[in-house]
Amino acid sequence: MNQTMSSPFDLPPIPAPAAQGRVTFSGRRPDFRRLVIRGTALELVTVGFYRFWLATDMRRHLWSNTAVDGDAAEYTGTAKELLIGFLFALAILAPIYLAYFLIGLEAERLKAFASIPLGLFFYLFAQFAIYRARRYRLTRTVWRGVRFWMTGSGWSYAWRAGLWALLSLLTLGIAAPWAKASLERYKTRHTAYGSLQGRFEATGWSLFKQVWWLWLLAWPSFLILIPLPFIYGALKAIEWRWWVSGIRMGGVSFESGLTGGALIGLYWKVIGWSVLLMIILSAWFGGVFAIASLGGAHSIDEKFFLTTQNLPALFALGFGYIVVALTAGVIVRIYLTRDVWQRVAESVTVQNLSAADDVAAQGHLVSALGEGFADSLDVVGF
Repeated sequence: MNQTMSSPFDLPPIPAPAAQGRVTFSGRRPDFRRLVIRGTALELVTVGFYRFWLATDMRRHLWSNTAVDGDAAEYTGTAKELLIGFLFALAILAPIYLAYFLIGLEAERLKAFASIPLGLFFYLFAQFAIYRARRYRLTRTVWRGVRFWMTGSGWSYAWRAGLWALLSLLTLGIAAPWAKASLERYKTRHTAYGSLQGRFEATGWSLFKQVWWLWLLAWPSFLILIPLPFIYGALKAIEWRWWVSGIRMGGVSFESGLTGGALIGLYWKVIGWSVLLMIILSAWFGGVFAIASLGGAHSIDEKFFLTTQNLPALFALGFGYIVVALTAGVIVRIYLTRDVWQRVAESVTVQNLSAADDVAAQGHLVSALGEGFADSLDVVGF
């Protein structure tokens, strides 16, 4: 009779390690710079309407050059969707602005009284728009042929954001880490990649332990402004690392190795460029005032009066301001969008990536109305 003999050297098989992937970014900075400069020039020519096409081109560049384990993402949104969403948003918001204007015509006291509830409404509405815009961007994000999607209520998120903002204000910012954790949990539990359900596992306490010393340093720094970029840059890097490490998609998890000083230099570069632009704008304004008031004014008030009566001078002042403002937008997009994106993306490691191998497509597309609201309130993001 044959018997199966076991040996003390027969060890159980070692399970294969969970698949791990790196996030890489292959986008070339000169390509992005040319894209943004060309788009900004077209914004000037089209009185700002080209921004929908510029935002779409920027997202396609960032998405398509960001790869997880060699597979790049895809952005499928279109500029036409953004434009239509913006126009619908304006149609909805216009009556609100008109009502406030009519109240102002009726009585200044009523206008002042109406400013408080109007401000609160627009804060909550901005949070609603941010949530809905995120839904739009997720449903236009595809990886390995499967799209992300999102459910949940924008108004439910807005009320949560409003109450947390009030608590953060009352506690002088101490409650902010718990506010961020709570809002991220709401957003992520309504987010999915195909059939993989999202969740957020980082806590407010884990963030507070990393940033409390920055909170203490921030208060005296308001008197001496120089340390603020260091503090803010370190805070954003810690928040990014905390946020990435808290995300889960089914069995897939993420880790970030972003260092605390990774973003500080970017903020200083933006500040340096901003100071230079302010000097250029001041010199431009001074030159226009001097030319417009040649031989006819002595005091500053007289020069200002003569300039306001000179149509070419007014055009030159407006043109200089618009050019500087658009140039500032180029700088912010390069350093605080593209460069921050690259540094955060390249710090990420994906754990148990094999859990995303057999994902079933789910979810459906949503309209760009939320993105339009966000754009009309100037809170649009990436």
